[in-house]
Amino acid sequence: MFKQQPTRRQLLIDSANGLGGIALASILHQQGLLASEKKPLRPVIDSSQPFGSRQPHFPARAKNVLMIFCSGACSQLDTFDYKPELIKRHGQPLPGAEKLVTFQGSQGNLTKSPWEFKPRGESGKMVSELVPMLGELADDMCFIHSLTGKTNTHGPGENFMSTGYTLDGFPSMGAWTTWALGTENQDLPAYVAIPDPRGTPQSSVNNWGPGFLPAAYQGTDFNASKPLRNLDRPKGLNASTDRKTRDFLQKLNRRHLQEFPNDSELSARIASYELAARMQLSVPEVSDLSTESKSTLHMYGADDTENTLKASYARNCILARRLVEEGVRFVQLFNGAYQTGGEGVSNWDGHKALETQYAKHGPVLDQPTAALLRDLKQRGLLSDTLVVWCTEFGRMPTFQAGASGRDHNPKGFTAWLAGAGVKAPFTYGATDEFGYKAVENVATVYDFHATILHLLGLDHERLSYYHNGIERRLTDVHGHVIEDILV
Repeated sequence: MFKQQPTRRQLLIDSANGLGGIALASILHQQGLLASEKKPLRPVIDSSQPFGSRQPHFPARAKNVLMIFCSGACSQLDTFDYKPELIKRHGQPLPGAEKLVTFQGSQGNLTKSPWEFKPRGESGKMVSELVPMLGELADDMCFIHSLTGKTNTHGPGENFMSTGYTLDGFPSMGAWTTWALGTENQDLPAYVAIPDPRGTPQSSVNNWGPGFLPAAYQGTDFNASKPLRNLDRPKGLNASTDRKTRDFLQKLNRRHLQEFPNDSELSARIASYELAARMQLSVPEVSDLSTESKSTLHMYGADDTENTLKASYARNCILARRLVEEGVRFVQLFNGAYQTGGEGVSNWDGHKALETQYAKHGPVLDQPTAALLRDLKQRGLLSDTLVVWCTEFGRMPTFQAGASGRDHNPKGFTAWLAGAGVKAPFTYGATDEFGYKAVENVATVYDFHATILHLLGLDHERLSYYHNGIERRLTDVHGHVIEDILV
């Protein structure tokens, strides 16, 4: 068939369109938005040094992360999310939700916090008297009041906050971080989880597990009262013999590796053994709090003989600071533990008697955590460290029918950040007038994770791991960096 030649006018139009497309592609390239540029970025890892320090995707604002996780769903309405209307309408039904049924059943009336809120610092941020010492540091914090979750159940909620998925078996944020960046201290674990002195959170090791990432990137869990397991020398073996034995074993391992130089699993296993040997010296040293001054112990509350729970958590806070000081990449510090049949006794799950339970939990959290933040700041560590305070979801503005506590609420809750790369004092997002639902600058946990990775110099859309035919990432297929909170 005869094809008509294009006219001169059509040629000029097509050329102009083509030039426009080239210009658009150039702009997208400059902004890193071309689809071809979103290919996965996986770390290049020397299998003989799986924890060797690696470069981020772009200049990082934070070198390490200290995450403080309040297990049990700490109520935003009794700590950091001030709602005058909730106080004004105390005892009245929640408008439009008079017959609301949530996780544990029917809801009663709106209930104000038992603790008064007061303005804090130069910013005048309203913070509850439940956590007065943390309130004093409000000017150092960047609050996100509009977080939303995907579940109202504790185990899946902890999973979601720690791993980005409600199911078990996915890598924790600390595992993603250490897989991507390694660590600057080769004598300590790259990732340490510090469980509450009373036990583990409800989702237990899922909170610091490696999921489908190499097992080397699982968090190493120990706290100030329970040192790392299986670290001491066997009885009857002196230090000299132990050292010579390890040196001989290292020679054998290295000779074996020379015969199989491309076996990454073998080299990684040897590297793990060698790290464990170095930890025999480094972990007892970093865990030995006897070298801390009396003034430091007192500042944290570690010398409190009346509130032993606070003293134990305070020692964990000191341990967390020491780990950050030594360059550990990711430290996950837990406040609250799960105990079967002990609802609300050992964590923040305030269903039945919120005022009684929180009156015990508040002092345990408040002084040690505030001291930790002050100590990091005084030592100049906040310039490189991102401190994250979070919980798995929030609480209802109502009390449960027939009870004196708040039910689970993933529709709007609070987290705060402090330190490297974030604005302070700053408040982002808001829940409605009663603190029930996020309504302003609504943010997801995916956004939260994307922002933390961004501060570490990692692109959450490109940091992925190929598993079972899928490019997996911490933020799944979701998430946006919360640019408004960044310095």
